[in-house]
Amino acid sequence: MGRPSLQMTLYYYLVIVLLYFYLSNSCNLVLYGHAIESPQYTVVHSESDFEVRLYTESSWMSALVRGTTSFEKSTKDGFHRLYQYIHGGNLNSSHIMMTAPVLTSINSSSGGSSDYFVRFYIPAKNVGNPPQPNPELNVQLDKWSSHCIAVRKFTGFAQDDDINEEIEALVNSINEHLTGKAAILEDRSYYSVAQYNASKHLSGRLNEVWINVSGFTAEGCPYYQGKY
Repeated sequence: MGRPSLQMTLYYYLVIVLLYFYLSNSCNLVLYGHAIESPQYTVVHSESDFEVRLYTESSWMSALVRGTTSFEKSTKDGFHRLYQYIHGGNLNSSHIMMTAPVLTSINSSSGGSSDYFVRFYIPAKNVGNPPQPNPELNVQLDKWSSHCIAVRKFTGFAQDDDINEEIEALVNSINEHLTGKAAILEDRSYYSVAQYNASKHLSGRLNEVWINVSGFTAEGCPYYQGKY
């Protein structure tokens, strides 16, 4: 393969800068005491290395990225389109306030490459009637019903080399601790990575891996057969 062109190099640099400022501004809002919206949940089960959360209904704007095996590259590509959407790239030319986390859902069941869905959580102010995205952005609205998600936290930068180990650790913990509790791991080939911190934060970083579970009838988790 040849060396990447200058235009392509500048494109990826721009995407990284946009992602940096988006997450940086989100963290500043939290640090300075201003509320930044995130999907709402209740913890219904907790272990030392993971927890199960019951999330309420939520809406997300999603950018599908195909034909790659790289979580990092897909997140940058998808986020670039979402950034344009929330900064006026919609039919109302509306600016939408930032939310957290930046979520990348990964469907690894389709052969060698995976499908990646990079997602922006729609804030309550816009959830009833979110602005329609400009067609060229190729993003779409996804609505999630209330369901349970098993979550494992990890530190450092979320990178291609890390996420497979983290999701494997989460699946092993679910199998170890929830045996006999009628919990159902919906689909281990479909999971998400949530990122919360700006690139400048070199320590104390927070990321999470998410995977759907259901069947916790005592804890209030409904049976759920959908994707994210």
